[in-house]
Amino acid sequence: MIFGLTMKNEKFPNNSRMERVAPATLTLLKRYKNLATKKGRLGLGLFLVEGHRAIRQIMTSHPDEIVEIIATEEHVSLYGQYPVRVATRKQFQAICLTKTPQGAMAVVRQPVGIDTDRLPDTVGHHILLLEALQDPGNVGTLIRTAAAFGYSGVILSDHCADPLSPKSVQAAAGTMLSVWMRRTEGYLDLVKALKNRGYLVVSADVNGEEEPSIVCHREQLVLALGNEASGPSPSLIGISDHRFKIPIRRDHAESLNVATCGAIGMYVSVIPARSP
Repeated sequence: MIFGLTMKNEKFPNNSRMERVAPATLTLLKRYKNLATKKGRLGLGLFLVEGHRAIRQIMTSHPDEIVEIIATEEHVSLYGQYPVRVATRKQFQAICLTKTPQGAMAVVRQPVGIDTDRLPDTVGHHILLLEALQDPGNVGTLIRTAAAFGYSGVILSDHCADPLSPKSVQAAAGTMLSVWMRRTEGYLDLVKALKNRGYLVVSADVNGEEEPSIVCHREQLVLALGNEASGPSPSLIGISDHRFKIPIRRDHAESLNVATCGAIGMYVSVIPARSP
């Protein structure tokens, strides 16, 4: 058996062999659909990634974390290096959550340590902190942006949208495994631990008085983003070394979307230093 999804008398191939596995059944379809819930993901230690582009990203960056592919008949040949379970279009539509199904999804192992309150052994130089972001699309987009700009990890408060929820995963476009993640109520303790190691903590805040350039050329940085409506909490502000705001035409727009703000902050933080 593999990944706890087998039914009695079902046979599955070794992951290293190119072979189809048994077709989807009602019991398996129910289990796949349960992966849309946090309880279902925790129970099996898996999550779903929909769409060819996102699957290809994981195939490129973390190929061994894909456990199985679910695909309609016309897409089976694209994923011959993995066990592929064939589903009818009706079955596939029953478990996918996108409005325009692409006919393929990957069953992927959850990131190690995501629900712990301990930092990984290798932390990296640039860390993104997300506090109480409610929109899973924003969470997924920011994780994707962090991966694109070479950030090593993302710390999320326990009140953030679940980064492995279907909408977050869709927005992340296959980058969920490209950064380490910690989602915990002890997120501020993790930030304090990083401060003790010499990391600079900088929060984006509409009431901040510094320019985004404050994050430039920082060897060890925690870039913090607060809730979409209320911004960083007083507790986060209290442990921040700096607060910056992005200058905008407020007569044209009251504020920026948090994902846009985060993208600007991350981009500025990784701009190479210019030679004199």
